[in-house]
Amino acid sequence: MDFMKLLKSLEELLYELVSWLVFYPVTFWRTLSRPLQMMRYADIELGDNPEDQYEDTLSPPLFLLITLMIAQSVAGLMPLAVKPEALGGELSSTANLLIARGVIFSVFPLVMAVTLLGKKGQRLTRNSLRPPFFSQCYVAAPFVMVATLGLDMLMLKTDRWDGMGIAAMVLATLWYGQAQIRWFMRDLAIGPVRASLLVVAALIIALIATLLLTVAIGLGLGQGKP
Repeated sequence: MDFMKLLKSLEELLYELVSWLVFYPVTFWRTLSRPLQMMRYADIELGDNPEDQYEDTLSPPLFLLITLMIAQSVAGLMPLAVKPEALGGELSSTANLLIARGVIFSVFPLVMAVTLLGKKGQRLTRNSLRPPFFSQCYVAAPFVMVATLGLDMLMLKTDRWDGMGIAAMVLATLWYGQAQIRWFMRDLAIGPVRASLLVVAALIIALIATLLLTVAIGLGLGQGKP
């Protein structure tokens, strides 16, 4: 009986993994082409029963995590000037590096979600934070994918790709910024100027928090060096 349950679990796991091959590109394209609709979709889906949520897409946190995995895999194939394994310590572990990236890049959706709740005057709780955070995970994924690709281009051993790397980071930031401005305008019922100021302020806070987290994680994991 237990063996049959194990087989059933493996069957469900295999199906879930294979389904990502279909639903990941679908989710990515929808988010890239219709970011506000996907953010609204994330809010609506949280109101459904857990088994009925995100039937035709990936859930936002999973979408972001898979994007980070893909970005890390692409970086591993590139001839970077500094490889993670060269850093030594726990940071050289692929799993630890993925966790570190996940924590660092989750700061962007977290800061945006907290900013929205603060401007709405809503009490910050685990339940109130979940809908805006899930919405933000959708738009954070394409931003992270393109921005990290641009950053990796800047870290190549040759400077031949520096221009494309900078262009990729600028393009990712502009796309992410316009989506955020429209999101704040819609949810807060404010004008574009005020929304732009909120986005710039939130991005600065997120960047500072990201840098601090990067340093803290690097120092913490670096203590594991032999």
